[in-house]
Amino acid sequence: MKGGMRYLGFGLLAVAAIAGLGVVVMLLWNAVVPGVITVAHPIDYAQALGLLLLSRILFGGFRGRPGFRRAGRWSQWQAMTPEERTRMRESAGSRGCR
Repeated sequence: MKGGMRYLGFGLLAVAAIAGLGVVVMLLWNAVVPGVITVAHPIDYAQALGLLLLSRILFGGFRGRPGFRRAGRWSQWQAMTPEERTRMRESAGSRGCR
C-alpha cells in the first residue's frame, strides 16, 4: 500500500507541475509577446498548455536529469574491464556512493 501511495503522490505532483507550467507560460506570453509583436494576442490557459506541449514536441525538453535511463549505464558497465570496474567502485566509495 505504501508503494501505491508513492505513485499516487508522484502522479499528483506531475499534474500540479504541468498545471503550474501552463500558468507560467500563459503569464509570460501575455506579458511579453503582445508588447513585442503587435499582431500577437493574449492567450488563455488551454492555449498555454497547447504551446507547452508544442514546445515539448518541437524542442524535446523536459527530459529530466542525465543518467535517468539506466540501460545506457548498464551497457557501459558491461563494456568495462574488471580493472575499470574495480576503479569505478573505489572512486564511488570514496565519494560516499554505495
